[in-house]
Amino acid sequence: MHKIKLALLSVLAFALSGCGGAREPEPAPQKNAAELAYISDSSPIAKGRLDAAIAPLFDDPRMAETRALLIMYRGKIIAERYGEGYDEDTRFISWSMAKSFTGALIGFLVADGRLVLDDPAPVPAWQRPGDPRGEITLRHLLHMSSGLDHTEVPEAGGKTVYEADTNRMLFLDGAQDTAAYAEARPMEATAGEKFEYSTATTIILSDIITRTLTNSSDPLVRRDVTLRFIRGRLLEPLGMDGTYPEFDPNGTFLGGSFIQATARDYARFGEFLRHNGARKGAKHLPVSWVQFMKTSSENDPAYGGHLWLNKTRPEGRNQVLFPDNGPDTIFAALGHLGQQIVVSPEQKLTVVRLGKTQDDVLAPMSAQIGRIMALFPVGS
Repeated sequence: MHKIKLALLSVLAFALSGCGGAREPEPAPQKNAAELAYISDSSPIAKGRLDAAIAPLFDDPRMAETRALLIMYRGKIIAERYGEGYDEDTRFISWSMAKSFTGALIGFLVADGRLVLDDPAPVPAWQRPGDPRGEITLRHLLHMSSGLDHTEVPEAGGKTVYEADTNRMLFLDGAQDTAAYAEARPMEATAGEKFEYSTATTIILSDIITRTLTNSSDPLVRRDVTLRFIRGRLLEPLGMDGTYPEFDPNGTFLGGSFIQATARDYARFGEFLRHNGARKGAKHLPVSWVQFMKTSSENDPAYGGHLWLNKTRPEGRNQVLFPDNGPDTIFAALGHLGQQIVVSPEQKLTVVRLGKTQDDVLAPMSAQIGRIMALFPVGS
């Protein structure tokens, strides 16, 4: 009986193989040298292998749409690919990657002694006696734990797309003076008690930067003073010549969402943080500040001082990186629609991905970035 069954199975298998039912999928055709030219000859990973990990970002519909992918290893670009219509001179919107720039800019003022991390945040509207907002510190703001009633996105059964604070602040009734809108919101929790990711929180930090630099209320003065500071302390020392910060009509830097920069400039910022605030051996931002940015906040292990960290988030919160597939020292600046600057100090690696992937389907794309990074050695 067993021999008959085996014979029948063999015949069935042969028949299926003859009609293609059990045939292995055809391997992708091997790419030629011209098609792999976007990968440098100095890549430590074989070109074909690295391309096989990069290609899904551009070709797999689940990850659409990647517009730029840049990999720096040991300070050199080893892979740089763009989607149709984009190139190394294209400026891409940062969305929330800008928050990490703002975190670094606050660090310059703390290093200068003009701001103190654990002092009450210098927001005039909060200084009235009995106002609980007067207890909010810079640390609370940088850790997204201010306690302010800021709703980032629409909620099921809650605020609609027209009521969410980020949309109202940036595009509707708060757009003329984003800082005034953000700073006027009431408390919903004790300062330092609750993590709530919020673009409005970063706008408050942007306003603090400007108020620290000038007492003027003139929008042009506010804008020009802040722009000179950003260029002089960050953009020019890093060689980020293709980067342009945006401002609201009141002269407040839109440091939660709006920087326009090339992929190479975003990579330069990632490398700057990978080197703990130095470029070409010259120290610009204190190591202690970068370490603060890369240290977990009390209310979310995966969030530091305006940087995301490769650590497991509390139950009920979406994972943002890949804590099961890479060192926990990986950190990132992340933005709406899949903008990413992902840095791994232990791998001497910075990866920039720019594009337009809806936020509710980011997981496959983010996981693919993790697979790319996992190709590189750790501790080399």
